[in-house]
Amino acid sequence: MTTAQHKIGSGFGAKSTADDVLKGIDLTGKLAVVTGGYSGIGLETTRALTKAGARVVVPARRPDTAREAVAGLDGVELDELDLGDLESVRGFADRFLASGRTVDLVIDSAGIMACPETRVGPGWEAQFATNHLGHFALVNRLWPAIAAGGARVVSVSSTGHHSSGIRWDDVHWSHDYDKWEAYGQAKTANVLFAVHLDRLGADHGVRAFALHPGGILTPLQRHLATEEMVERGWIDEDGNLLNPDAFKTPEQGAATQVWAATSPQLDGLGGVYLEDCDIAEPAPADGERIGVKSWATDPEQAARLWKLSADLTGVDAFAG
Repeated sequence: MTTAQHKIGSGFGAKSTADDVLKGIDLTGKLAVVTGGYSGIGLETTRALTKAGARVVVPARRPDTAREAVAGLDGVELDELDLGDLESVRGFADRFLASGRTVDLVIDSAGIMACPETRVGPGWEAQFATNHLGHFALVNRLWPAIAAGGARVVSVSSTGHHSSGIRWDDVHWSHDYDKWEAYGQAKTANVLFAVHLDRLGADHGVRAFALHPGGILTPLQRHLATEEMVERGWIDEDGNLLNPDAFKTPEQGAATQVWAATSPQLDGLGGVYLEDCDIAEPAPADGERIGVKSWATDPEQAARLWKLSADLTGVDAFAG
């Protein structure tokens, strides 16, 4: 099977920042929706986009926390959204569509990682539901505004997708829950979502990308005990990074998603997985956790996941 998964030589890399990739790009008059845009790399994404002239709508599960985080940033608009609650997703989308505005950029940056077994909605596993199904429903409900704007949609995945493909026989982990494999499945779903959305949206001028932002210590690690991060070799017992070069700063971590959303180098492209501000190569056979696994870019699995997600959420902008 041929693949578009090959580097294009963007000129950027792992140490590039969001400001670096936006140099010379004027986003005045553009509107972006950035989930998780008030924490970690999401906050840095919001800051960089507004600095370049964009107006950024930040849907937030914790509006008071979000308000404090974005204080002082011009061009930011907050609203309430809980991705684990489909009625909350509907409410946010309805309010936005009622404003009559179009969307130029969507960055699905919010997520949870390696949490204890948690159920949301009708008993759905929380990582799959929040990281994937909530964003699936959000983009489909915002579709009229996204299509009208010919938007780019950016789905923030992770190298965690190497841990698991889609568990078709038990996507909600009815037994033997493993927090890291569940995270991996959700991150694979983020890539497959972009693959199929790009296939459906290209004729409307909408292109979609997925990406690994890099390793960054942010509030995403809130569910991990210090002991576990020590055991993984990330930090010492006092919380100091053991290998600072292995981690990106938030400014560097935001770069790939900002590049995906705005770079003219990606014009005419879509449905691919990115890392370090370039298109990623296919994952090597030796198991090294770089590049993208074939199970995350398989168009047949992407179509199957889209149908499953539409059945679960009851939302599909392309039905009929």
